Amino acid sequence: MVLGFDNQIFNNPIPIAERYNGGYKMNMSNEIKLFDTFERKKRVFVPLEHGKVKIYTCGPTVYDYPHIGNLRAYVFTDILRRMFEFNGYKVTQVINVTDVGHLRSDADEGEDKVEARAREQKRSAWEITDFFTNLFKQNLISLNIGSPTILSKATDHITEQIALVERLEKLGYTYKTSDGVYFDTSKLAEYGHLARLDIDGMMPGVRVEKNPEKRNPTDFALWKFSPKDQKRQMEWNSHWGVGFPGWHVECSAMAMKYLGETIDVHTGGVDHIPIHHTNEIAQSETATGKQFARYWMHVAFLTVNGGKMSKSLGNFFTLQDIVDKGYDPLSFRYLLLTAKYSAGLNFTWNSLDGAQKTLSSLRERIYEWKDTNAEPDESILGKFRSYINDDLNTPKAIALLWKTVGLSISTAVKKATFAELDKALGLGLIQTKEDDIPETIRILVVKREALRKEKKWNEADKVRIELESQGYRIQDTKEGSRIKR
Repeated sequence: MVLGFDNQIFNNPIPIAERYNGGYKMNMSNEIKLFDTFERKKRVFVPLEHGKVKIYTCGPTVYDYPHIGNLRAYVFTDILRRMFEFNGYKVTQVINVTDVGHLRSDADEGEDKVEARAREQKRSAWEITDFFTNLFKQNLISLNIGSPTILSKATDHITEQIALVERLEKLGYTYKTSDGVYFDTSKLAEYGHLARLDIDGMMPGVRVEKNPEKRNPTDFALWKFSPKDQKRQMEWNSHWGVGFPGWHVECSAMAMKYLGETIDVHTGGVDHIPIHHTNEIAQSETATGKQFARYWMHVAFLTVNGGKMSKSLGNFFTLQDIVDKGYDPLSFRYLLLTAKYSAGLNFTWNSLDGAQKTLSSLRERIYEWKDTNAEPDESILGKFRSYINDDLNTPKAIALLWKTVGLSISTAVKKATFAELDKALGLGLIQTKEDDIPETIRILVVKREALRKEKKWNEADKVRIELESQGYRIQDTKEGSRIKR
């Protein structure tokens, strides 16, 4: 399927209104509905392949510490993946790592964010990206976010990105300027539909800064040339000249390499809609003549005390800031699940404090229930599934947890039920007893305690990271350190 491009290139262009008609209908009793940004409505999910789902998630630009607003996107996509798995689907998920090509300006101008940070810290670009990629992975572990099937770096796929640009060039959709190779958006009749852009009403400089060599204000860079007066740390040869790929190209190239030319679900933040995802659709569907993604899903912003997160305002918080204040990272995850992913959420320390107390209370109740071979309550599972399948309605799912606590059924059945529900929520509701912790983990805890007494904080923190990498979380209390799976 195609957006409705030039008839001279595609024999049978399909209008937007017909993009989703037809297709393979999956015979499943558990109907799933997702809000599709492209259609601006909830749609019944129909997979491309029976029992399988292919998800592409826009990942981080690894040049700085991710803040808690950034991390909301990955909790959202983790719930999406868990929901599909809860329904019996086999999920293949790709998350990209942008380690080159993301410039400081949406106008494809300014310095590469990674190169700029490397210069500021007097380190190599590769050191910068390795450090922040590892930090991102650690954040995923701390928030109990399942590892993607593939975590793909842009710099590992330069060949694929060049090949995609060459493909677009052969189709006649590119032009060259003094600073790079650009995509000509004027050749697409329905460019910008995802964001509902008013192309005709746009003036140069309205959407992005004015570039006198760009034919249209919405045209975007596919390949940028290295500055003539300096050598970049990250640059590659191409027949256009030495340079590096534009930011948008990597996602199309890597998604198609690992998931195929059409994928089931593409996710990202609402800030990706007007430019990044709009351009992904344009270049991907132009190159293949096929629909790029069947469903587009976007997570809303997380504000802090009612305002945008900003270092200059002093309200820029990382996950480590949360941990340093004594909070369990999964309390933050719980807080996020109390709101729909598509709704704005305001973060305050009071709200996080409430989330931690609530989650701890729930865990303590479940911990006291007996472990038996009881079966989960199917009626509760069915009700939970109806909520989570309805566009990931986690607030209703959370409310059901507390309703289940008060039901007059055996605690053994409740515990078995919660064990199943937590597979979809990932809140660590079923706590491990102290006796179940391996001796190797206990030794690390003792080692960390000794380092803390010697005030060797950096070494102690490395041990904490090692514990978390093995799936254990440590909590410091007045009575000493407590370890939990």
